[in-house]
Amino acid sequence: MTTKSCSLVVLGGKQTLLPRSSCQRLVSKDGRCSLGSKPLGQGHWLLALQDMWGLMLGLRWRWVVLAFCLSFLCHWLLFACLWYLLAHFNGDLEVPDHDVLPEGHVVCVKYINSFTAAFSFSLETQLTIGYGTMYPSGNCPSAIALLAVQMLLGLMLEAFITGAFVAKIARPQKRAGAIQFSPEAVVGQHQGQTCLMIRATNLLQRPLVDVRLSAVLYQECEGQVLHQTSVDFYLDQLGSQPCPLFLFPLTWFHPLDRRSPLFPVLCESSTAHFELVVFLSAQEGSGDSCQKRTSYLRQEVQFDRRFVSALGMDSQGRFKVSPQHFNTAHSKPMDKDCVVQINGDGNERME
Repeated sequence: MTTKSCSLVVLGGKQTLLPRSSCQRLVSKDGRCSLGSKPLGQGHWLLALQDMWGLMLGLRWRWVVLAFCLSFLCHWLLFACLWYLLAHFNGDLEVPDHDVLPEGHVVCVKYINSFTAAFSFSLETQLTIGYGTMYPSGNCPSAIALLAVQMLLGLMLEAFITGAFVAKIARPQKRAGAIQFSPEAVVGQHQGQTCLMIRATNLLQRPLVDVRLSAVLYQECEGQVLHQTSVDFYLDQLGSQPCPLFLFPLTWFHPLDRRSPLFPVLCESSTAHFELVVFLSAQEGSGDSCQKRTSYLRQEVQFDRRFVSALGMDSQGRFKVSPQHFNTAHSKPMDKDCVVQINGDGNERME
């Protein structure tokens, strides 16, 4: 049975639940926030611009490259205008030949007699190209002052853009993309009790350490738009301790006893909408942290099933991960010919 989901939309500064026929989830399967909101006002944009560094890191690469090109182009155009104005007020534009100057006239920048020449000089100054044709005169203090200002602002701009590029490349966000959750959660028997189970895998061979999985249950409640409840998940005999090494697919479980916040919505005849948002946090060997998110709705939970073990052994006795079994959930009774484990403990034989 399919249950339509519902999304939280901000309208006029108030949180409102839309009708279920036109709703979406709060967090998408790939971890993106689906929260709708009205366009930012002037005050909100000012707050966003004050955090320019965070705004730059949060942009997509296409916008970062566009901001990189536009920032330098605007910088060159700004100082091209200033160099052109300097030449205009100094009377350099009226000099027909800068090689033959009128008596007593000092040219601020040699051969700036048009806006194109001013833009070319601005570009050469910022990039320190130094073709040798155009150069400022030491007898024009205004030109020396403007040259110093352009170099200082240019160095600040280059430092900011370069730092943003390095920080964006070094972000562990792409590393989190190598963490994959099972598209559906399952409810089945584990260690003699009914549990909700979620599987995750590390697609890269680089192991992750200090892996923690947590979850938040979002429910519709009277008098409150959404109610949040923490849901604890456990891994084998580690309990709530973090997993020290994430090498192969792991399955976390949550006991569905009467103390569980999921018991009323999964084990009783409740039709209330809910969304279980799962967070997996881990660290690389370099110390960088990453986080992967996903969510599960009611229709994405399979009952009376267990995950098939994705860890086995090859013909040479080495451990081997079977990606084709990562999303496989078994519903047949357990017998000696089909041994299904949680995280690869025990017999791995499947016939």
